[in-house]
Amino acid sequence: MSKINCEHCREWMSSYLDNELDTQSRDRLSEHLLTCTECQQRLETLRALKAAVQHHSPYYTAPESLTKSLRLRLTSPAIENNDIWRTLRLWLAPVLSGALLAVALFLYVAAPSPEDNWTDEAVSSHVRSLMGDHLMDVASSDKHTVKPWFTGKLDFSPPVYDFSAEGFPLLGARLDYLQHQTAAALSYRHDKHIINAFVVPTAQADSQPQSQSSRGYNIVSWRQNHMHFIVVSDLDKGELEVFSQLIQRGL
Repeated sequence: MSKINCEHCREWMSSYLDNELDTQSRDRLSEHLLTCTECQQRLETLRALKAAVQHHSPYYTAPESLTKSLRLRLTSPAIENNDIWRTLRLWLAPVLSGALLAVALFLYVAAPSPEDNWTDEAVSSHVRSLMGDHLMDVASSDKHTVKPWFTGKLDFSPPVYDFSAEGFPLLGARLDYLQHQTAAALSYRHDKHIINAFVVPTAQADSQPQSQSSRGYNIVSWRQNHMHFIVVSDLDKGELEVFSQLIQRGL
Protein backbone atom coordinates (compact mmCIF):
# COMPACT_ATOMS: atom_id res chain seq x y z
CA MET A 1 0.00 0.00 0.00
CA SER A 2 1.62 3.23 -1.17
CA LYS A 3 1.90 6.18 1.21
CA ILE A 4 0.21 9.54 0.67
CA ASN A 5 1.63 13.03 1.16
CA CYS A 6 0.21 16.04 3.02
CA GLU A 7 -1.49 17.40 -0.11
CA HIS A 8 -3.53 14.23 -0.59
CA CYS A 9 -4.25 14.16 3.13
CA ARG A 10 -5.75 17.66 3.05
CA GLU A 11 -7.90 16.73 0.02
CA TRP A 12 -9.30 13.64 1.74
CA MET A 13 -9.85 15.01 5.26
CA SER A 14 -13.48 16.07 4.83
CA SER A 15 -14.40 12.72 3.31
CA TYR A 16 -12.45 11.01 6.08
CA LEU A 17 -14.47 12.80 8.77
CA ASP A 18 -17.75 11.98 7.00
CA ASN A 19 -16.78 8.28 6.57
CA GLU A 20 -17.00 8.61 2.79
CA LEU A 21 -13.56 7.16 1.91
CA ASP A 22 -13.10 3.61 0.72
CA THR A 23 -11.29 1.26 3.08
CA GLN A 24 -7.92 1.43 1.32
CA SER A 25 -7.86 5.24 1.14
CA ARG A 26 -8.95 5.53 4.76
CA ASP A 27 -6.15 3.18 5.86
CA ARG A 28 -3.56 5.16 3.86
CA LEU A 29 -4.71 8.45 5.38
CA SER A 30 -4.74 6.97 8.90
CA GLU A 31 -1.18 5.73 8.40
CA HIS A 32 -0.06 9.21 7.28
CA LEU A 33 -1.71 10.83 10.31
CA LEU A 34 0.31 8.62 12.65
CA THR A 35 3.56 10.38 11.66
CA CYS A 36 2.48 13.87 10.48
CA THR A 37 1.88 16.35 13.30
CA GLU A 38 0.78 19.14 10.93
CA CYS A 39 -1.95 17.01 9.37
CA GLN A 40 -3.04 15.81 12.82
CA GLN A 41 -3.52 19.43 13.89
CA ARG A 42 -5.39 20.28 10.66
CA LEU A 43 -7.70 17.29 11.19
CA GLU A 44 -8.45 18.31 14.79
CA THR A 45 -9.24 21.86 13.64
CA LEU A 46 -11.64 20.55 10.97
CA ARG A 47 -13.22 18.13 13.45
CA ALA A 48 -13.74 20.95 15.97
CA LEU A 49 -15.26 23.18 13.29
CA LYS A 50 -17.64 20.44 12.21
CA ALA A 51 -18.73 19.91 15.82
CA ALA A 52 -19.21 23.65 16.30
CA VAL A 53 -21.37 23.94 13.18
CA GLN A 54 -23.51 21.00 14.29
CA HIS A 55 -23.83 22.44 17.79
CA HIS A 56 -24.48 26.09 16.98
CA SER A 57 -26.38 25.97 13.69
CA PRO A 58 -30.10 26.56 14.27
CA TYR A 59 -32.29 23.47 14.08
CA TYR A 60 -36.06 23.78 14.10
CA THR A 61 -38.68 21.13 14.64
CA ALA A 62 -41.87 21.70 12.72
CA PRO A 63 -44.86 22.26 15.01
CA GLU A 64 -47.65 19.73 14.71
CA SER A 65 -50.05 22.44 13.50
CA LEU A 66 -47.76 23.23 10.55
CA THR A 67 -47.43 19.54 9.66
CA LYS A 68 -51.20 19.09 9.65
CA SER A 69 -51.69 22.28 7.65
CA LEU A 70 -49.23 21.16 4.97
CA ARG A 71 -50.85 17.71 4.71
CA LEU A 72 -54.27 19.33 4.35
CA ARG A 73 -53.10 21.75 1.68
CA LEU A 74 -51.21 19.12 -0.30
CA THR A 75 -54.26 16.84 -0.41
CA SER A 76 -56.79 19.57 -1.10
CA PRO A 77 -58.06 19.77 -4.71
CA ALA A 78 -58.42 23.53 -4.36
CA ILE A 79 -54.77 23.98 -3.42
CA GLU A 80 -53.09 27.23 -4.40
CA ASN A 81 -49.44 26.95 -5.31
CA ASN A 82 -48.60 30.40 -4.01
CA ASP A 83 -49.90 29.51 -0.54
CA ILE A 84 -47.85 26.32 -0.47
CA TRP A 85 -44.62 28.04 -1.42
CA ARG A 86 -45.28 30.85 1.03
CA THR A 87 -45.61 28.31 3.83
CA LEU A 88 -42.58 26.31 2.69
CA ARG A 89 -40.42 29.44 2.54
CA LEU A 90 -41.30 30.28 6.15
CA TRP A 91 -40.21 26.81 7.20
CA LEU A 92 -37.18 26.37 4.96
CA ALA A 93 -35.59 29.81 5.47
CA PRO A 94 -33.87 29.02 8.81
CA VAL A 95 -32.82 25.58 7.57
CA LEU A 96 -31.18 27.07 4.47
CA SER A 97 -29.49 29.74 6.58
CA GLY A 98 -27.89 27.06 8.72
CA ALA A 99 -26.76 25.13 5.65
CA LEU A 100 -25.21 28.25 4.10
CA LEU A 101 -23.37 28.96 7.34
CA ALA A 102 -21.93 25.44 7.33
CA VAL A 103 -20.80 25.79 3.70
CA ALA A 104 -19.18 29.17 4.42
CA LEU A 105 -17.28 27.78 7.39
CA PHE A 106 -16.11 24.78 5.37
CA LEU A 107 -14.84 27.00 2.55
CA TYR A 108 -13.02 29.14 5.10
CA VAL A 109 -11.17 26.11 6.48
CA ALA A 110 -10.48 24.66 3.03
CA ALA A 111 -9.06 27.93 1.70
CA PRO A 112 -5.25 28.03 1.58
CA SER A 113 -3.55 29.73 4.51
CA PRO A 114 -1.13 32.65 3.98
CA GLU A 115 1.78 30.27 4.66
CA ASP A 116 0.46 27.89 1.98
CA ASN A 117 0.62 30.75 -0.53
CA TRP A 118 4.26 31.41 0.39
CA THR A 119 5.30 27.76 0.13
CA ASP A 120 3.40 27.26 -3.12
CA GLU A 121 5.29 30.14 -4.75
CA ALA A 122 8.57 28.87 -3.29
CA VAL A 123 8.02 25.43 -4.84
CA SER A 124 7.24 27.02 -8.21
CA SER A 125 10.41 29.11 -8.01
CA HIS A 126 12.43 26.05 -7.05
CA VAL A 127 11.14 24.19 -10.12
CA ARG A 128 11.93 27.16 -12.40
CA SER A 129 15.45 27.38 -10.99
CA LEU A 130 16.17 23.82 -12.12
CA MET A 131 15.29 24.65 -15.72
CA GLY A 132 18.24 25.84 -17.79
CA ASP A 133 20.57 28.37 -16.15
CA HIS A 134 18.16 29.87 -13.62
CA LEU A 135 19.73 28.43 -10.47
CA MET A 136 22.32 31.13 -9.68
CA ASP A 137 23.16 34.74 -10.49
CA VAL A 138 26.43 34.38 -8.60
CA ALA A 139 28.14 30.98 -8.43
CA SER A 140 30.46 30.58 -5.47
CA SER A 141 30.91 28.44 -2.38
CA ASP A 142 32.59 31.36 -0.59
CA LYS A 143 30.11 33.13 1.71
CA HIS A 144 32.38 36.19 1.67
CA THR A 145 31.72 36.42 -2.07
CA VAL A 146 28.02 35.61 -2.01
CA LYS A 147 26.92 37.81 0.90
CA PRO A 148 28.46 41.06 -0.46
CA TRP A 149 26.87 40.30 -3.84
CA PHE A 150 23.44 41.07 -2.33
CA THR A 151 24.56 44.56 -1.24
CA GLY A 152 22.55 47.19 -3.09
CA LYS A 153 20.22 44.54 -4.55
CA LEU A 154 18.17 43.94 -1.39
CA ASP A 155 17.00 46.17 1.44
CA PHE A 156 18.05 43.56 4.00
CA SER A 157 21.11 41.39 4.62
CA PRO A 158 20.34 37.67 4.28
CA PRO A 159 22.45 35.22 6.30
CA VAL A 160 24.82 33.19 4.13
CA TYR A 161 26.53 30.00 5.30
CA ASP A 162 28.56 27.25 3.71
CA PHE A 163 27.83 23.85 5.24
CA SER A 164 30.34 21.84 3.22
CA ALA A 165 31.68 20.18 6.35
CA GLU A 166 28.17 18.91 7.13
CA GLY A 167 27.58 17.68 3.57
CA PHE A 168 25.60 20.69 2.30
CA PRO A 169 27.99 22.84 0.22
CA LEU A 170 26.93 26.32 -0.87
CA LEU A 171 26.61 26.61 -4.66
CA GLY A 172 25.71 30.29 -5.01
CA ALA A 173 22.75 32.66 -4.92
CA ARG A 174 20.26 34.64 -6.97
CA LEU A 175 17.52 37.21 -6.59
CA ASP A 176 13.96 35.91 -6.56
CA TYR A 177 10.44 37.19 -6.00
CA LEU A 178 7.87 35.70 -3.60
CA GLN A 179 4.46 37.12 -2.68
CA HIS A 180 5.28 40.55 -4.18
CA GLN A 181 8.57 40.75 -2.27
CA THR A 182 12.14 40.55 -3.51
CA ALA A 183 13.76 37.51 -1.92
CA ALA A 184 17.24 36.09 -1.52
CA ALA A 185 17.57 32.55 -2.85
CA LEU A 186 20.59 30.54 -1.69
CA SER A 187 21.38 27.31 -3.49
CA TYR A 188 22.95 24.25 -1.86
CA ARG A 189 23.64 20.66 -2.83
CA HIS A 190 23.43 17.40 -0.92
CA ASP A 191 24.61 14.41 -2.94
CA LYS A 192 22.69 14.88 -6.21
CA HIS A 193 19.88 16.93 -4.68
CA ILE A 194 19.54 20.71 -5.07
CA ILE A 195 18.23 22.76 -2.14
CA ASN A 196 16.84 26.28 -2.45
CA ALA A 197 16.71 28.37 0.74
CA PHE A 198 14.50 31.46 0.30
CA VAL A 199 14.83 34.41 2.69
CA VAL A 200 12.59 37.48 2.97
CA PRO A 201 12.26 40.04 5.78
CA THR A 202 9.14 39.87 7.96
CA ALA A 203 7.54 41.87 10.75
CA GLN A 204 5.80 38.80 12.14
CA ALA A 205 6.85 37.03 15.32
CA ASP A 206 9.22 34.06 15.27
CA SER A 207 7.62 30.69 14.55
CA GLN A 208 8.70 27.09 14.90
CA PRO A 209 9.75 25.15 11.77
CA GLN A 210 6.91 23.46 9.90
CA SER A 211 7.48 20.59 7.49
CA GLN A 212 5.15 19.77 4.62
CA SER A 213 5.11 18.35 1.10
CA SER A 214 3.78 19.81 -2.13
CA ARG A 215 3.95 18.55 -5.72
CA GLY A 216 6.54 15.95 -4.78
CA TYR A 217 8.87 18.37 -2.95
CA ASN A 218 9.58 18.64 0.75
CA ILE A 219 9.42 22.06 2.42
CA VAL A 220 10.52 23.45 5.79
CA SER A 221 9.46 26.99 6.71
CA TRP A 222 9.89 29.14 9.80
CA ARG A 223 10.40 32.73 10.97
CA GLN A 224 13.42 33.78 12.98
CA ASN A 225 15.18 37.09 13.73
CA HIS A 226 12.69 39.07 11.60
CA MET A 227 13.29 36.83 8.59
CA HIS A 228 11.03 34.31 6.89
CA PHE A 229 12.82 31.15 5.71
CA ILE A 230 11.43 28.63 3.22
CA VAL A 231 13.63 25.67 2.27
CA VAL A 232 12.59 23.50 -0.70
CA SER A 233 14.08 20.32 -2.18
CA ASP A 234 13.30 16.81 -3.37
CA LEU A 235 15.65 15.73 -0.59
CA ASP A 236 14.34 13.32 2.05
CA LYS A 237 12.20 15.11 4.66
CA GLY A 238 14.49 14.18 7.55
CA GLU A 239 17.63 15.34 5.76
CA LEU A 240 15.98 18.61 4.77
CA GLU A 241 15.03 19.20 8.41
CA VAL A 242 18.67 18.59 9.40
CA PHE A 243 19.77 21.20 6.86
CA SER A 244 17.19 23.68 8.17
CA GLN A 245 18.49 23.14 11.70
CA LEU A 246 21.96 24.13 10.53
CA ILE A 247 20.61 27.50 9.36
CA GLN A 248 18.66 27.98 12.60
CA ARG A 249 21.74 27.32 14.73
CA GLY A 250 23.81 29.73 12.64
CA LEU A 251 21.49 32.68 13.20
